[in-house]
Amino acid sequence: MTTEALVGLIFLPLLGACATVLPGRLATRAGVLAGLLPLPWLLVVVTLAVVQDPALFVELGGFAAPLGIRLFADPLAVLMLWMVAIIGGLAAVHAWFDFPPDSPAGQSFWPLWLLLTSAMNALFLSADLFNLYVCLELVTLTAIPLIALAGSKTSVRAAMRYLLLALLASLLYLLGIALLYNATGTLDLYLIRTALTAAPPAAVVTALALISLGLLLKGAVFPLHVWLPQAHASAPGPVSAVLSALVVKTAIYLLYRLWLWSVPAGTLAAEHALMLMALLGAGALLYGGVLALLQERLKLVIAYSTVAQLGYLLLILPMAATAAWPVAWQGGLYQLLSHGLAKAAMFLAAANILHALGSDRLSHLRRLDQRQPLSLFTLAVAGVSLMGLPPSGGFLAKWLLLEAAWRSGQWWLLAVLIAGSLLAAAYIFRILAASLGRDDPTEAQPVAASRSIPVIQDAAALLLALLALGTGFAAAPILQFIEAGAPAAWSTP
Repeated sequence: MTTEALVGLIFLPLLGACATVLPGRLATRAGVLAGLLPLPWLLVVVTLAVVQDPALFVELGGFAAPLGIRLFADPLAVLMLWMVAIIGGLAAVHAWFDFPPDSPAGQSFWPLWLLLTSAMNALFLSADLFNLYVCLELVTLTAIPLIALAGSKTSVRAAMRYLLLALLASLLYLLGIALLYNATGTLDLYLIRTALTAAPPAAVVTALALISLGLLLKGAVFPLHVWLPQAHASAPGPVSAVLSALVVKTAIYLLYRLWLWSVPAGTLAAEHALMLMALLGAGALLYGGVLALLQERLKLVIAYSTVAQLGYLLLILPMAATAAWPVAWQGGLYQLLSHGLAKAAMFLAAANILHALGSDRLSHLRRLDQRQPLSLFTLAVAGVSLMGLPPSGGFLAKWLLLEAAWRSGQWWLLAVLIAGSLLAAAYIFRILAASLGRDDPTEAQPVAASRSIPVIQDAAALLLALLALGTGFAAAPILQFIEAGAPAAWSTP
């Protein structure tokens, strides 16, 4: 049953995408529902199996690695799959009203959405660097047209910039895995570790550098983030939510797999590579926070916040060789989860505000508490998690990261974590201050009335924000599950 569930997570959205292109309105609706609704039930089966066996391999066709293709599920993969199901599912509910399945726009949107879901599920379950390359390309090539579906010149320009830089990143990644295969004779993530101990150092160093550079560009990690702000800010609301919460994190996920599972400790000065990536994360946290504080549009504030918040996920890497590693791993993955929920909620709320007001400029948000109270409440609740205030999941994640930095004696990490939280508080409070402002009696034109939006769209955004808050209350089983699948603190194989 587990094998069928794993295969279903990949192929049901794919078959649903195929069904949506068939003629007839019912085919599109049936394809969307059949591709998305069964995913949580399949994930329950997979989760129960991983609780019993935290390293679950399934060989497709009965062929063992390295010749065969095998799927791999562990707590990290399952966590990412649940994020796809929950965040992607609620974003799809929101998108149902913006892109009705029986409309011309919906017939373009839903096949791409389902293909993106299938590609992300396949990526999180793959155990081979070449299969991961294929899945990563599918994620990119479905995300780009989804950005362009907004139809504006800005969105098309942002999609083209994303495409060109993503192609460069793909070239670097593909060149790296070619060199790595030539040096080790395998691309299986869990066989490379042994092969690297006898591999030619120069070839392996070059391969790892190329693959990592490609992934950093795909993940929009500072200073390679130039494509992200406009792409996220100009995409349709549900697309922005999934891009920020899930798509950019696929590259971070692969960096984790490559450096924490495949590269042995002490190999080729790997500790220096992880420290370099942590420094990039620190730069992202500070630079992204400052730029978010300076923006005049709500979606751009949230987009630059994504640049900043991704930095937290890299700050845990230098602690992999310390006794604080289990706490750092828990904090990093809890930050990944809470950020995904909160940021998706904020992008959906921003989309509701843009639709209701016709603008998302901060100067146009006055009296938002009267015009769109539920959207403002969603922004505030999600902001609590981004700032790291109790009792949210973001608070717990940052507390664990601070504890890990303290235990490992890396005081600079403490300073960066605190500065990042203060910057997050500054731009969140700036949004709230603009939203609670009142009309200036000297202005000739009062604030225009807002247009109504479907209640379900507001509810989808609010539910994600409440989940980000609720992860602070239901932390124990999630943290226990995460800890069961943590890669061992670095030691020689």
